[in-house]
Formats: sequence, C-alpha cells, structure tokens
Amino acid sequence: MTDEEGDRSDGVEGIGDGDIDAVRGALVSWYEADHRSFPWRETDDPYEILVSEVMSQQTQLDRVIDAWHDFLDRWPTAEVLAAADRADVVAFWSDHSLGYNNRAKYLHEAAGQVIEEYDGDFPESPAELSELMGVGPYTANAVASFAFNNGDAVVDTNVKRVLYRAFDVEDDDAAFERVAAGLMPEGKSRVWNNAIMELGGVACGKTPRCDEAGCPWRQWCHAYGTGDFTAPDVPTQPTFDGSRRQFRGRVVRFLGEHDEMGLDTLGHRIRVDYTPDGEHGREWLRELLEELADDGLVEVEETGDETIARLRS
Repeated sequence: MTDEEGDRSDGVEGIGDGDIDAVRGALVSWYEADHRSFPWRETDDPYEILVSEVMSQQTQLDRVIDAWHDFLDRWPTAEVLAAADRADVVAFWSDHSLGYNNRAKYLHEAAGQVIEEYDGDFPESPAELSELMGVGPYTANAVASFAFNNGDAVVDTNVKRVLYRAFDVEDDDAAFERVAAGLMPEGKSRVWNNAIMELGGVACGKTPRCDEAGCPWRQWCHAYGTGDFTAPDVPTQPTFDGSRRQFRGRVVRFLGEHDEMGLDTLGHRIRVDYTPDGEHGREWLRELLEELADDGLVEVEETGDETIARLRS
C-alpha cells in the first residue's frame, strides 16, 4: 500500500473534503426512498429492538421475523419477560432454532436487570447498555442507535465490506472504526446505521449488485471504478449440522418437553447413533450436559446408578 493509500484509511480523506456531505446525503436518500421492511425498523422500543438484535446473531433475518413476533406475543415487555420462567424462554429459543441457548438465558437476565436496576427504563447509551447481561459492544450500540438515536457508527461484517470496497480502507479493525465514525453524520445514528447496513446487505453483498440496486456511492466507489470487488477476510462459520451447538439445542428442546429425563433415554432422543459405551455415548453426553450446566441451563442429578437431567428453572 502506498503512503497515499494509507492516508485513505485514517479518516474519510479518500472521498475528498468537498464530497463528504454529498456521500452522506446520497446514502440516506437512497435508504429513505426504498429499503427492506423489517418490523423492528418500525419501532423505537428498546426492548423490542434488543430482542431483534439478540435473535439476529448468526440467524437469517427472514427466519427471525416470525420468531420475533411470536416472542413478543408471549413476552411483550421487559417486565413480562423478567417474570417468566427461564426454562420456558430457553425452550422457545431452541424450538425456533435461534442459535446458542445461552442467549435466551442472558436476554431473560437482562430484562430482570432493566426492571430491578433501572426501574423498568432502559439505559440509553452504549456504555450503559453494555452493562446488561449478554449485551456486547455491538448490540449495545445497535440498541442505542435504533431506539434512542444515541449510538456510534456500527461496524459489522457488511459495513466493513462496504468501506473496504468503496473507499479502499485497509483490512484493519481500527481503520474501519475510524472511517465509519468519520462518515456518520453527528446525531444521525438511527438512520445512518440502518442505511449503511442496508447498503451492505442489498447492494454490496458478497456478489455486488451496484447497478441493479442503484448503489448511491458508485461515483465515489473505488471498487466500482477499478472492477476489483474483493472483500475483507471473514472467518468461516462452523456448520450447524452435527455440531455440539445442534445437540445442545436438542437437549434443551427435549428437556423442555419433559420434567426430567434419564441419561440414556435423552441420548437416544438426541442422536440416532447414541451408544452408551461408544464414542457418542454417556461420556460425550455428560460433557455436553456439564457445558449446559455451566451456562445455567440444566441441572444434573446423580441418583444411585442413574443420571437425571432437567432444565434449570
């Protein structure tokens, strides 16, 4: 990378000082004219937005929509969720294939914190929201942005890809953070973060659709001008089928349907190749249950010669 190219990642100088307002305006106008409709984009309720953000982690958005509606029908407010049986929340999570079940546990605990520590009023800044159980920096910033218009520039995989291609930003987290912060108009985190993530999801995906999607940044875009549409390296997600995550989910689902279950009965329920003394047998299942117990999701009781597992209430 040349010195000139290196300078481009230190801010938004690569756009040109006279173009920054045009770049911002073009993206916001493009987004406001037409964007994908998701129900959580139609609300500024921090609880509803938090639920959507937690559900969306490593889950396709189309699958999240029904789960989000079902969840809010059952637990419409943080107060109702906090009062719910955690086992029911975890079972819902597993039934809807929403990924790691400890996210359900943390969401339940976060709702309790809002009620007990904040008198039912959600904190509004990213720093305060990060104090909620299971809420990391990205989720905290998203809730602050979309509920309170009080966030910083979001930098997720989609945003990194956009910045890398459009403004030739080096593949470095600090560089992405600097450029994203420099681009976002002050006090506009709600519309801006929605817009730039929409750009990455619709126009600048793995296979770019610049002209088809009417990308608003074509006249400034380095990739569009050069034809080089490479993207930053993204860690490959492990496959779900056959993973420990899949079997953890099956354990929680079956225990949610029964008050308790013996070790071998549970083993045969969750995998067809379960053999008590085999590779995927009692030792393997006990390790799986220990993980779930460490996450506060299940209880394991040794009763004589029998091992009994149940969801933790």
